[in-house]
Amino acid sequence: MGLSHYVYPGALHTRFHHALGSLHLTTQALAILREKDIEISKEEAEAVSIAILLHDIGHGPFSHALEGNFIDVSHEEISLAFMEEFNKIFPGRLDLAIEIFKGNYHRAFLHQLVSSQLDMDRLDYLNRDSYFTGVAEGVISYDRIIKMLNVRDDELLIEEKGIYSIEKFILSRKLMYWQVYLHKTSIISEQMLARFVGLVKEHFKANVHEFYNEDFGYFLTNKISKRAFEVNQSDILTKYARIDDYDVFSLVKKFTKSSNFTLNFLSNGLINRELFQIRMQDEEFKCDDVEIIRLKIQKAFSIDEETANELIILGTESNLAYNTSKNEIKVLFKDNTIVPFSLGINNLVQNKTIKKFFLCYPKSIQ
Repeated sequence: MGLSHYVYPGALHTRFHHALGSLHLTTQALAILREKDIEISKEEAEAVSIAILLHDIGHGPFSHALEGNFIDVSHEEISLAFMEEFNKIFPGRLDLAIEIFKGNYHRAFLHQLVSSQLDMDRLDYLNRDSYFTGVAEGVISYDRIIKMLNVRDDELLIEEKGIYSIEKFILSRKLMYWQVYLHKTSIISEQMLARFVGLVKEHFKANVHEFYNEDFGYFLTNKISKRAFEVNQSDILTKYARIDDYDVFSLVKKFTKSSNFTLNFLSNGLINRELFQIRMQDEEFKCDDVEIIRLKIQKAFSIDEETANELIILGTESNLAYNTSKNEIKVLFKDNTIVPFSLGINNLVQNKTIKKFFLCYPKSIQ
């Protein structure tokens, strides 16, 4: 959830909770499919359970908020790397789980339970995040959706009776993104944190600084490219597994007394919840508008141009509730015809990407 608790104080649940919840839903889904005479071996059930349990293990501190800041590799690739390391510890025991996770196993529905537009990951996090934030729009009928699952030709399908539950599920995902995950305050706080970490790496990359432990220091003083990760995967993963949210925020607290103006400003803002203001719009911000803000920041804080630019954050956020161009949810009708969800009757789900441009800067600047 990154820093969503800055908006919703109850949003302090962890990815461990989510991993267990996703495993629980996967277990339920397997039971339902077996009741419908879908043959699933003990080995397949164990493998897909391992895959869903470990699907998010590659996330680092503050999850998506700092993804790419420590290792220039996606969290999915890091999750796979962890599975490969575990497979060495338990020789070959994760072979099938890895094939399912990668989508290489011939029975595609097992991979779809782990990663698809109708996977157990999404069913869990929507309900879980809705519960802990108190945002009712995220509540979905996950139990009914699971009961409506079926398989034909090793492809995961939703039975006709579950169409409206799927429609609600997709709409809930869209609403949760804009009300929770992409809430303005969440964006501001997470962008400030990402800028803080980036600047610490830039200013102190020459040596392991006294403010952090050896493992965290490794990621702050080294640029870990995809190639470097592949060459030294085992050692990097060992260090990566030892860092967490507490390391990051301990560093933030330390820099509240820093002589570096920007790091001091950002760290105090995060600790005291004195967050930047944010402007969001459908079009890209004009250079002239950004320049005006930069000049105001320079004047207000008596700082140079480079430092003022460090206090301006530009970016974009986008959300696609449902993708009609890739791996659509398929609906199984009573006459055994199979139709992509987007072609269904009375389908109200929007399938266009919504993109917003944002500009963040100190709240005192008018």
